[in-house]
Amino acid sequence: MNRTIQKICAIVFLSLAVLFVQSCSDDAKSVTEQELTQAEVKTILITDDISGIADNALAELFAGDGTTTKTAKANDCYVAEYTETGFVATFNNCVLNGTDNVNGTVTATYEMAGETASFAVTFTDFYVGDIKLNGTRDFVVNGDMEGNSFSFTVTSNMTIELADGSIIEETGNKTFTFTFGESLDNITIGLSGTWTIKSDGNTYSIESDGVQADAQCGNFTTGTMTISKIGLVVTVDFGDGGCDDKATLIYPDGTTEEITI
Repeated sequence: MNRTIQKICAIVFLSLAVLFVQSCSDDAKSVTEQELTQAEVKTILITDDISGIADNALAELFAGDGTTTKTAKANDCYVAEYTETGFVATFNNCVLNGTDNVNGTVTATYEMAGETASFAVTFTDFYVGDIKLNGTRDFVVNGDMEGNSFSFTVTSNMTIELADGSIIEETGNKTFTFTFGESLDNITIGLSGTWTIKSDGNTYSIESDGVQADAQCGNFTTGTMTISKIGLVVTVDFGDGGCDDKATLIYPDGTTEEITI
């Protein structure tokens, strides 16, 4: 496997490990059908965290030595068949990078073209704890990997099944930008893109031109996100940069509502 691509993949997935975990409250107030509930915002925000759990579990494989085609085994819990362009790995109750038990199969392929690296990951009945993932996540990495920032775009076509049997489907594109300060504790994470989530019979279309989070804070702290549901378009304003767990919903008629994220 090309060592440059390995390095890029490892950096991307290890960077995903510092992504915040949203902790939305479940106590959404009684609402009409034409409102966006706090619980619905929670579903939208946690979907990335769920997918990111699987991404984080793969960091060990991307950082592994795949210079030749071989079978690699780690901790007697997974087998990975490497080629020059990727790997196929099968997991059996692995604990990787602090995740819950990982089971199932994942296939990854790589490609390098000039300053851009791309890789595609396919999950097949891939479990992290009680969460099952199926589908694909394609990554295109841009920027100076040796500098203080880089970005990558993720194109997702994923189905996530939670422990209670509920299904979340996610499709679309997101671009993550990581800007590093003097230490790994000082990281700003930007998110932009257009994507769709289907959950509990509803379809949500989300668009963001650049919300940001401080990795130490653990929440989005600035920027706006637009969420469309059944013709209703609501703006979610995450604030002016202060580290808190609040956001403001802004409805088309100017009505506002503060929620906990």
